Amino acid sequence: MNLATRSTSKLDRKNVRWLFFGALFAAIVLMASAYAHAQSGAPPERLAANDRDTAREVSYPPNYALEARFLPESMNKLVFDLSVTPHWFTLSDRFWYRYQTTDGAKYYIVDPLKKTKSLLWDNAKVAAALSSLTGFPYDAQHLPIRRLKLVDKDTKMRFEVEIRKDGVVPNEEKKQEDANQQGNETETTQNQQQQGQQQGQQQEQRGRRGQQQQAGPGAGAEPPEDTRTLTFEYELATGRVTRLDKFEAEPKKPMWASVSPSEALVVFARGHNLYIMDAENYAKAKKKAGDTSIVETQLTTDGVEKFSYARELLPEQQEQLVKDDKGDTNKVGIRTVPITIHWSKDSKKIALVREDNRKVGMLWVIHSLSKPRPTLESYSYPMPGEDNIPIPQLEVIDIASKATTVVQAKNYPQQEINIVDAPITEREREEQREEQERNRDAQMGGPRTTARWVSETSDKLYFTATHRDYRRAAVCVADASNGTVKTLFEERSNTWISLKALRLVNNGQGIVWWSERDGWGHYYLYDADGKLKNQITSGEFVTDQIVGLDEKTRTLFFTANGREQNEDPYYIHLYRVNLDGSGFKLLTGGNFSHAPAAADSSKYFVDTYSRVDVAPKSVLVDEQGTALVELETADLSQLFAAGYKFPEMFKVKADDGITDLYGVMYKPFDFDPNRKYPLIEYVYPGPQVEQVTKAFTPKGPNVPLAQLGFIVIEVGARGGSPQRNKWYDTYGYGNLRDYGLADKKAAAEHLGALHPYIDLNRVGMWGHSGGGFMTAAALMQYPDFFKAGWSESGNHDNNVYNRDWSEKYHGVREEVQKDGTSKFIYEIDKNSDLAKNLQGHLMLTTGDMDNNVSMVNTMHLADTLIKANKRFEMLVLPGMRHSYMPINPWVTVARGDFFSHWLLGSSASTADIPELQGGRQATPSKKFKE
Repeated sequence: MNLATRSTSKLDRKNVRWLFFGALFAAIVLMASAYAHAQSGAPPERLAANDRDTAREVSYPPNYALEARFLPESMNKLVFDLSVTPHWFTLSDRFWYRYQTTDGAKYYIVDPLKKTKSLLWDNAKVAAALSSLTGFPYDAQHLPIRRLKLVDKDTKMRFEVEIRKDGVVPNEEKKQEDANQQGNETETTQNQQQQGQQQGQQQEQRGRRGQQQQAGPGAGAEPPEDTRTLTFEYELATGRVTRLDKFEAEPKKPMWASVSPSEALVVFARGHNLYIMDAENYAKAKKKAGDTSIVETQLTTDGVEKFSYARELLPEQQEQLVKDDKGDTNKVGIRTVPITIHWSKDSKKIALVREDNRKVGMLWVIHSLSKPRPTLESYSYPMPGEDNIPIPQLEVIDIASKATTVVQAKNYPQQEINIVDAPITEREREEQREEQERNRDAQMGGPRTTARWVSETSDKLYFTATHRDYRRAAVCVADASNGTVKTLFEERSNTWISLKALRLVNNGQGIVWWSERDGWGHYYLYDADGKLKNQITSGEFVTDQIVGLDEKTRTLFFTANGREQNEDPYYIHLYRVNLDGSGFKLLTGGNFSHAPAAADSSKYFVDTYSRVDVAPKSVLVDEQGTALVELETADLSQLFAAGYKFPEMFKVKADDGITDLYGVMYKPFDFDPNRKYPLIEYVYPGPQVEQVTKAFTPKGPNVPLAQLGFIVIEVGARGGSPQRNKWYDTYGYGNLRDYGLADKKAAAEHLGALHPYIDLNRVGMWGHSGGGFMTAAALMQYPDFFKAGWSESGNHDNNVYNRDWSEKYHGVREEVQKDGTSKFIYEIDKNSDLAKNLQGHLMLTTGDMDNNVSMVNTMHLADTLIKANKRFEMLVLPGMRHSYMPINPWVTVARGDFFSHWLLGSSASTADIPELQGGRQATPSKKFKE
């Protein structure tokens, strides 16, 4: 070997050594990197991938700062009112409304006849008046006005203002009872101070004396806010503001009261029976629950447990009643909420449907957070296919004679009965708003509006009867005096029947009825005997709600969708038509979704319209659709200044390649078209509603989720909505678990093919309730496609879910037995059957107090996954029922963390959640809140 050869060989050996050590070093780096990513939760499939675009995504962590900017709490400071709520005058078609923007709230009066909109008052002048009358400073942007309402035949506005209890109000005339109370409080305080037991400040005083004691369970409740309420009136004609020092505010309507249309009588429940009192005694009861002079009369005597005239209440509702009626010591029990009472319009009779639940199985909820011990909640809960279901009994009670008539409603062997009520008036709706505000702190959300028979007189009671299989329904009228029944007409279908409340024309001379019998939802006109006169609407579109009915002109005003060409078929519009089918006219046009609010006269409508990519606008139109007054356009200036961008609408084909599906896409507001983003589908299977946003809704949960670094979509599926047609809506009949999954997958694939920034290797899904059910099913039916799923409170096993929903939308089979009785067979696929297929990352969440979709559903699936040796995650939310609203911000962030971990490769791991704490004071201020 010559020198040259030897030199080359040495060089080669040296290079080989360097190459070896270099390769070894690279391998160590790669192994360390893989281990680090594995520890951070990066999906194994991404670590093994050689796709440079996919690997590149590891360097993009979730954008928590952008998410925090658009969480609901932050959004509440960026955008305020999005629609106009009209408060109609009593004696005219005028209305007032309040509208808040980033400049504060302003108040307006609109006169449709004059086509004018004017300020109700000058905010600055009202602020000055309040400052003078209270001794507290106010300005035009921060009027602390509450419970504003029209009074004195529409000549004045009355409202309340809360002030500090210790505030000295100029020249205030004290009410006698206030003066007495103040004297009593002073005397009591002095006595308590002498005894060392002052209640209001005992913890603070004991601390100063070095005698502070530990509070036991349930002790140490926060004292009520140190406030009191002043009442004011504003004269519309003069602009004068007056303080009403001796004004006696009407006590809030108690939860137990069903008030007659005449307001002369009140029906309520004690124990399991009904009682009645007159207006005078009702006034006493509202003022003082335990007043022993109150006279009440028992109406029924046959009510028993599980076949009761009283509602089954949740424990927190019962607690609220006890609190409201403290002092009512009747031996039968406190007054409680009756089952729904339907009054005849003349207040002479009431009707009700009392359900016999004595053979129905029970379900339970443990209140684990109750103190000092957990408590058990029990309730009747019929499940699909069970023989023992509630048995309804339709009753009419004559108020004068107290006689009960059982209506002979025997259309079907097992049936559901619904009394037909008159539509709620704007006056009633206004009263309901007021009561809900007055009860805003109550657990029950305020009293129900008085239900009134649709008939003008008390001799006829209209009702519908629906067969257990929901394929047959009858429209009936009962003679309220003797309980005999006449079936007017019947609906039949081979799938489920959807019903809407009928409307009477001229007290039953005509009946307006909604039906899907021709495959589309339309209105039909019948005569008093149930004979079809004519179809009112027809065509390939779906009518929906009756907004108004002018009996004099025989004109029907209603909403519908799918009729207008070249727009999303889900967009709602307002129409009018004569009852004979002539004069069909569009009243609110434009490629938007419309939400009309009507005056009782049906002459004027406040129409608020928008799209997901168009700011909401409200306008007043008349009965011909003529625009009279432009009211408001939503102020989105601060929203856009914060970086908000409209979501995008799209249309793709379903899995059949024929059916159009409509959806909405949310992108990160820092969207980079050169990146590849994971895709998350938000789902709800329907079929009663398709949760795809159509109107402008900036505070939805998918907005902050997208900001972390995801493309989030909402899209329909065959079987998802009654707004398309009956074929579309019933597509999943008999296949309630799987029917929408192929379309959800197809939609994602179509979008991935159209948009290179969508990474179909990282697809996730989330949903609540039926959406939670669908999410878990999707991960197990298409395990190679859906990689991560967040499943909230899903009805994973419909055999242990609500009978009505399951049997109606999936189907139940009736088998007539030899003895003539009917047995109902229910068979359905459940998510547990798919457990062996799970490959992706599944999170199951449930509220431990869910009395709708019981936690049992989640436990059944979890048990099967464990037995199938599958890894999954589970989160039980303490104290939550079916809704997570009380802890919604926390759940929103936790959901984002889950998808960040499994689809982005990293997520926050600290105990603190800065997104929910950022910008808040470390210690809350004790400053008085107006």
